[in-house]
Amino acid sequence: MYSIRRWVVRNARFFEATYQAFEPVVIKLAPLWNKVGYQRVEKPVSKLEKLSKELLFDCKMCGQCALSATGMSCPMNCPKSMRNGPCGGVLQNGNCEVLPDKRCVWVEAWEGSKKMQGGGEIHVVQLPLDHRLQGSSSWLRVARQATDEASQHKQERHDD
Repeated sequence: MYSIRRWVVRNARFFEATYQAFEPVVIKLAPLWNKVGYQRVEKPVSKLEKLSKELLFDCKMCGQCALSATGMSCPMNCPKSMRNGPCGGVLQNGNCEVLPDKRCVWVEAWEGSKKMQGGGEIHVVQLPLDHRLQGSSSWLRVARQATDEASQHKQERHDD
């Protein structure tokens, strides 16, 4: 997994483009998710998400994916669970102080973000982890948020 994870970061731009093509599809399926029921589709979608993201990113299924803002390096792979940058214990060679045989997740994130068009997102502060979302699908959450925002925007225009 570790070597695949490193390969993905080296090819962060490709995975960014892939996600940019994939996200609108998930959002366009939101009416289907809504009709079937988010609770009902959560289990199969989260299994599919886990399978793909675990293989590529060594994903921990936190339910609040930040890959697009962290150079395709999952911050949940940090042994200290640092979500907003390195802990300060990064070794001179860029490796982790806790796992000295592995690169710091945040060194990887920085390198990956430099390859991405949206690489500046690495400067955006990530919210604290909501542990209640552990194991849930961030894909469905993105779809639900997009439809909620669209309906709120539509309502605001209607009210004007």
